[in-house]
Amino acid sequence: MKQGNTSVPQVICVGNGVEETVELRTTSIATIEHWLAEEHPSARILPDSKLILYFLRTTKYNIDKTKHKLHHFLKTREKLTEWFSCRDPVRPELQELLDIGVFLPLLEKDKLNRQVVIIRTSAHDPKRHKQDNVFKVDKMILDLLLHLDDMVSVYGVVAIFDMRGVTLGHALQLPPSMIKKSVESWENYPCKPKLLEFVNVPVHVNLVLNVFRSFMSAKMKERVIISKKGSTMEQLVNLPRELGGTGGTYTELAAHWKQVVLANAPFYTRMEENVFHL
Repeated sequence: MKQGNTSVPQVICVGNGVEETVELRTTSIATIEHWLAEEHPSARILPDSKLILYFLRTTKYNIDKTKHKLHHFLKTREKLTEWFSCRDPVRPELQELLDIGVFLPLLEKDKLNRQVVIIRTSAHDPKRHKQDNVFKVDKMILDLLLHLDDMVSVYGVVAIFDMRGVTLGHALQLPPSMIKKSVESWENYPCKPKLLEFVNVPVHVNLVLNVFRSFMSAKMKERVIISKKGSTMEQLVNLPRELGGTGGTYTELAAHWKQVVLANAPFYTRMEENVFHL
């Protein structure tokens, strides 16, 4: 299943008036490839890799920021093996989380062409499912989104965290060290987090959310919205029925993305061998 754009337009506006042209794209990628050869000599850049391009877009072609984010991204993939290794989607513990639907991209973009994803923070059973495996499935689907659709790197991602039914058990799975890793990963991923909206938030969860914000950059903090009830995105995209929209249900979305992930199982094998498969 291949989605999105398979060819890159001649000129793309990546934000703040920066236009990505063929010349800018070519020279900037070459600059980063030269830097990688010196700083990450073990990196094997595949000819059709889009990873460098995605980071350039995320930083609006700021070379220094691209180097910083890409360096952090590569180090994170090496260090957090609990998230980025053993990603065969037929593994039973991953199958269960795919069936539950812990990370659900909507099938339509919002009116600003942004990819909207629903992150169901309390859908899993904390007594049965490890938080590391939840994050693993989240990143698996996010990686696949970037692989299937070039434009996610241009327009960015809106993440809606549905916290309905969150328990103390869920909160205990997120010590500050885990929260810090999660926030740093979001801020150094090759896509733009345009909005982080927490909905159906119980009062007792505010303490955990404050820890999340304590690790965020100033820019990221400005993009956080916390709501005790519905989503502010209802005017921009057809939300799932569980969030008051008329779109597909969580169950329907989970079944769809499980099928897509399984159909792309070889992608995870190749990316685990070489992150520049993205």
